[in-house]
Amino acid sequence: MLDDALKQNQDRQNQDEIFGYAREIVTGVSDHIDEIDAYLMAYSQGWTIDRMPALDRTIMRVAVWEIVYNEDVPDAVAVDEAVELAKEYSTDDSPSFINGLLNKVCSTKRAL
Repeated sequence: MLDDALKQNQDRQNQDEIFGYAREIVTGVSDHIDEIDAYLMAYSQGWTIDRMPALDRTIMRVAVWEIVYNEDVPDAVAVDEAVELAKEYSTDDSPSFINGLLNKVCSTKRAL
């Protein structure tokens, strides 16, 4: 799917860099999905993964991958971007839920 999207947008500037990072995210989340979901389950306070809106779950999976596995993205940036995506595209309650959960992941990561 990423290759098809890149072909459709190859006439735009910086597409190799953008799609390179998109591929890194998709591969990273896929490679670490069990560990990422373990973080989500540990800090979701009564919410199962299946009960979370699919969009929220996806936003958080990307953010957890950035926080835990990608040292190039500061934790605060990953959290802020996830919250902004939730504000734009998800429910009214999603930004605060995502913010709280991701901040717990950040604090746990620092404690390790």
